[in-house]
Amino acid sequence: MHIAVVGSGYVGLVAAACLADLGHQVICVDNDENRIACLLRGEVPMHEKFLPELIERNRGPRLQFSTDLAQAARRSSAIFIAVGTPPAEDGEADLSFVESVSCDLARAGGGSYKVIVEKSTVPVYTSDWVRRVMLLNGAAPDYFDVASNPEFLREGTAVTDFLYPDRIVIGADSSRAAAALREIYRPMLDGSYYRRENKVPEPDGVRLPPPLIVTSAKSAELIKHASNAFLAMKISFINAVANICDGVGADIEEVCEGVGADSRIGQRFLNAGIGYGGSCFPKDLLAFRAVARNCGYDFRLLDEVVRINEEQRQRFIRKVRRALWTLKGKRLAVLGLAFKGGTDDIRESPAIALVRALLRENCAITAYDPAAMGRAREVLPAGVEYADSAHAAAEDADALLILTDWEEFAALDLERLRARMKYPIIIDGRNLYDPALMESRGFTYISVGRPEVYGIRPAAATAPQRRVLRPAVAGGELPKAS
Repeated sequence: MHIAVVGSGYVGLVAAACLADLGHQVICVDNDENRIACLLRGEVPMHEKFLPELIERNRGPRLQFSTDLAQAARRSSAIFIAVGTPPAEDGEADLSFVESVSCDLARAGGGSYKVIVEKSTVPVYTSDWVRRVMLLNGAAPDYFDVASNPEFLREGTAVTDFLYPDRIVIGADSSRAAAALREIYRPMLDGSYYRRENKVPEPDGVRLPPPLIVTSAKSAELIKHASNAFLAMKISFINAVANICDGVGADIEEVCEGVGADSRIGQRFLNAGIGYGGSCFPKDLLAFRAVARNCGYDFRLLDEVVRINEEQRQRFIRKVRRALWTLKGKRLAVLGLAFKGGTDDIRESPAIALVRALLRENCAITAYDPAAMGRAREVLPAGVEYADSAHAAAEDADALLILTDWEEFAALDLERLRARMKYPIIIDGRNLYDPALMESRGFTYISVGRPEVYGIRPAAATAPQRRVLRPAVAGGELPKAS
């Protein structure tokens, strides 16, 4: 099929590259001329595993980039809207970009039938408004349908999540639109993509082919918001339990093992830490709360989810202060600036918020992140120093803070690290290490929801015991085209 994807951000660019890899003819459209120029040169503007390889092997006939929305729309039978929906001051999603694209699509004309697909995260009723706006701007009612096809992508594993999803949700109010979307995803639904030798490697435990869920457009819009709200709630819940563990001396890892063994609950997202961040959860919680308010329902549970998340950062600052007595003038090594490992995205990053809070306490910060330092320089004060490695950041530090769950941070050379630090104090906001190991190596080690340990002297070197971060996919390279 000929497909246009409007928007070249995280969702749009990943969707365009993956749809092209499925075999479709895709035009990715954006009004940002500089961004399109970069993509035409083969430059990928974000850190995302497998994305550069997909763009490189499909760029040309199957994957094109353009600033001409009207031309792309006329050439396409399906048009995915993947533009930003930032929060307004009252928490509601700002749908002005979606409205603008809808107007432009209506004016673009083109006599053949098209399905307009919401790919952005939008509140319920957006599909109705898109259709209404297009009709008001001259679109013929019999020549288009509006459908919802929410994405469930995690930054850092977005390509894998798109091609190996837990489910494909199609929200369509006409059989014609539903059939068009089934055809788009047919290489995944019939398994033909997964039989290719050059497919993106599949993750462990994936269900193939993925289940297809067909709903009304309104139900699909609610599925996306409800899913993100529930996951955020799960994170805040386990962080609240971790705070109780801190108070009574229990171990949150042991609690999570027992709770997560219940098949009704599961282990995923039961990771205590410094809270959620990123471009989705904070924004979508506010938007979902606004949807509930507009429908006459006071969804106070969401207020508490947000409150716990914000409080978690303050609790971490108190852990740092307790470890160092006073913060003024302390030199701190910070490992991690992205909101999670595997991405360079710093939007709503707890790490960025904590660095700012520590700077207000007159701490000196030396930071290291494998991918996000360039973006962090744009938002953090000039006084922050940046190192070229985790061990370099630790040089002469009064304490080291782990704020992002990068895999390399769970595999540090502890003897080398201790030798470079002024004091062997680590405050781990991601629970990457075994406290008993850290105690044996002579570290004061403070984590989230686990007993604090105060090592006195380093023991004889032993093989590191550390929490294993499960890789997102089996294998580390994209297979070559056959």
